[in-house]
Amino acid sequence: MLEQKRYTDSGIEIKPIYTEANTQTELPGEFPFTRGIHQGMYRNKPWTIRQYAGFSTAEASNERYHFLLSQGVTGLSVAFDLPTQIGYDSDDIMSAGEVGKVGVAIDTIEDMERLFKDIPLESVSTSMTINASGFILLALYIALAKRQGADIKKLTGTIQNDILKEYAARGTYIYPPKESMRLITDIFAFCSVEVPKWNTISISGYHIREAGSTAAQELAFTLSNGKAYLQAALAVGLDINVFAKRLSFFFNAHNNLFEEVAKFRAARRMWAKMTKELGATDHEAQKLRFHTQTGGSTLTAQQPMNNIVRVAIQTMAATLGGTQSLHTNGYDEALSLPTEEAARVALRTQQIIAEETGICDTVDPLAGSYYVETLTNDVEQAAQILIDKIDAMGGAVKAIEQGFIQEQIANASYTFQKALEKNEKIIVGVNKYMSEDQTKIPIMKIDAAIEKQQVDRLKLFKENRNQHDVQDCLAQIKKAANGSDNLMPLVIDAVEKHCTLGEIAHALRSVWGEYKG
Repeated sequence: MLEQKRYTDSGIEIKPIYTEANTQTELPGEFPFTRGIHQGMYRNKPWTIRQYAGFSTAEASNERYHFLLSQGVTGLSVAFDLPTQIGYDSDDIMSAGEVGKVGVAIDTIEDMERLFKDIPLESVSTSMTINASGFILLALYIALAKRQGADIKKLTGTIQNDILKEYAARGTYIYPPKESMRLITDIFAFCSVEVPKWNTISISGYHIREAGSTAAQELAFTLSNGKAYLQAALAVGLDINVFAKRLSFFFNAHNNLFEEVAKFRAARRMWAKMTKELGATDHEAQKLRFHTQTGGSTLTAQQPMNNIVRVAIQTMAATLGGTQSLHTNGYDEALSLPTEEAARVALRTQQIIAEETGICDTVDPLAGSYYVETLTNDVEQAAQILIDKIDAMGGAVKAIEQGFIQEQIANASYTFQKALEKNEKIIVGVNKYMSEDQTKIPIMKIDAAIEKQQVDRLKLFKENRNQHDVQDCLAQIKKAANGSDNLMPLVIDAVEKHCTLGEIAHALRSVWGEYKG
């Protein structure tokens, strides 16, 4: 009887046994960085332990941040509500019913001040998951740091700021691609001088994977987007050896442990070659730095406690693969935003793996495995085929405009769902080992009254400001949008003079319009 063939989630055939491999011989910290971007990796410093959090009001989120910091988190990660993500104030008709639901509502510099109350921004690394309105949130963060008396040249953190994956997979875009790329290059240019330690973009495969892509597709589409950002920055005269040092990536970690490790190793190698081909000569500009989040789409509402095991496996994949930063999901996130208890368990998962497993004792511990080395090569090859197709179309922006990337993700998602329904793919508790007993766990609920509270607060804010200053700032932003001046200094000035997020976003809408997918 012939043994049935087996494949990774990307369709790469898995052999019964591996006896040889094209093993990389370079050391960690050496080009092309397959084995890690630092020579000592976690022996010198463990990955940054983050917990993604943000909900309801700024005060409620601030309370969660202080809790997480007290529990050993070494970096903050902020989730914003949907209106904030797409440039609407909480009092906008488009925000009705969504204020504070999937993240924290931020309209003004006063909201930002409440969000980070008693947290000195100069001494904490903050990641903000924000894209279309990312330039406004960064401006608010910088303005708040200045209020605190911080040296903004010492600020560390990341804004996601990856608009291309929004067009391809997630949908929280505002402006057309050309204008969105203008905002991104303005941020690159401004921060390279004024906020040099800030990571100005986190090129995100996470949402591509959440939308249903395979691991190889996640890698290919993410690096293609990264290549487009490099080319856009080069086109406006920026130095790749400067701005590329401040680019970071954001990947997903799923349950196929070995394929995920191979994906991360291949990503470093492919990016190093890509940046070198585009002119980067400084090794620091060739290094792929990345944050990882465990797979939200892998979590199940059925038997939710099983998710603790899934998250632990995904944490192992990310850390064995050499991530620089990690967020672990709560076991209850298929049902609601994480409760405090679920967030604590997720945090402890990282801490146990960092402190008790020996992962931090040596660099790239799976290196030399015939299987892992071969799989690293196979994942790279599968991703490169897709990248070559995208390049032939004219790059990521053209591939998105033609619907190629969206179609590839949709087809992969459909294939996975068919395999699930045929029991060719097993998810424990969903299509095998089901249980009649319904596990009841506490879930987090957002009080609907917070919307009125936020709207009332915003109304008072608008009444107690200099309206002439506000209109002047908005006029200056519109003028710059029609020209070529860098928008970031004007947006920082605007938030300092009490313009709201929605007002700034609408000022640009009036000039650039909105993208219709």
